[in-house]
Amino acid sequence: MLELLAVTLSKNARARAVQLPAWNEALGLPRPWDQQWSLRMQQILAYETDLLEFDDLFDGNPEIEKKVEEIKTKALAELKQILTMGGAIKSIEHMKRRLVESNAERIGKIESGETTLVGVNKFVESEPSPLVDGEEVFLTTKETAEEFQIASLNEWKNSRNSRAVSKALKDLANAARLGENIMPVSIKAAQAGVTTGEWAQTLREIYGNYRGPLGITSTPSNRTEGLVELRSEVDRVSGELGTRIKVLIGKPGLDGHSNGAEQIAVRARDIGMKIVYTGIRYTVDEIVDTALEKEVHLIGLSILSGSHLSLVIELVEKLKEKGGKNIPVILGGIIPEEDREDLLKLGISAIYTPKDYEINSIMQDIIDIVFEKENKRRLLPVSPNT
Repeated sequence: MLELLAVTLSKNARARAVQLPAWNEALGLPRPWDQQWSLRMQQILAYETDLLEFDDLFDGNPEIEKKVEEIKTKALAELKQILTMGGAIKSIEHMKRRLVESNAERIGKIESGETTLVGVNKFVESEPSPLVDGEEVFLTTKETAEEFQIASLNEWKNSRNSRAVSKALKDLANAARLGENIMPVSIKAAQAGVTTGEWAQTLREIYGNYRGPLGITSTPSNRTEGLVELRSEVDRVSGELGTRIKVLIGKPGLDGHSNGAEQIAVRARDIGMKIVYTGIRYTVDEIVDTALEKEVHLIGLSILSGSHLSLVIELVEKLKEKGGKNIPVILGGIIPEEDREDLLKLGISAIYTPKDYEINSIMQDIIDIVFEKENKRRLLPVSPNT
């Protein structure tokens, strides 16, 4: 409700539509229950309050006007820099990098206690939540969810006019190839029953597959607070390894929330590790192949889609199959407590959730895990046939 108020209180800057994505958003559109949740909150504002009966509540408020001017000044300065760089398209790497840097600064303030985040670094006591402990647990994707979505999709495809679908996709491809406006043909494709996957794949075949900027440079930041000892530890363990500690940060599946992965990559870079991070939405095969090709010492997975168990099982199997079973794996995401034991049995070395906000502690764990794995490797008996 607080998030909803942020975009509805001001009449002159009010959102015209509100969607509340659910935990299962990676598997498809919100369920009817999720849609109802969003609707009910809007109905509460409309019918249980008198918010709609007034003009903008902030008109004439000196504090609001002061804050607006402050935001406008900073925004115009940022816009001026972007225009100087040639516009938004040419400066998209700059904009992404600024977002990552800004979030890194925010995380640093939370870690130090300068910024209070209720439930994270202050007032952390909590009663058990029925949303994660009851029968309607939604932090884990049900095993049948994917099968249900596939069955629904196949049923939809079987009910379409296949000739109309083929023509719509052909018209879409032609329009894209000729550089024409693809909106009219896209609308016709939707009316013919073309799925978003078919629509996107048709455009990929014409335009290629776009990968957005990562916002992470190879140059460490100037930050030193709290990092000196970690840098020394990285140097020490890297000396034992005979090479710099190298970590792959991977985001498998359809999960598009990259903030956590980016901040882990940034902090690891800043303490002297080598980082392999290529962005979001990679397959497990691609992550394993990259880990083996780059000869990383550890894989860090970030999964917030609720599909952590199935993805971890697949990754562990692929690592064994391709000769990477000795690479330790850590996991971060929305992980319910009841899944922790199963994940550890699968071989996950460490598990982190949003409550583990102290990134330096995670960095120390990575160093320790890599060092322990190296010591075990040295103690293994050497085969006479090797």
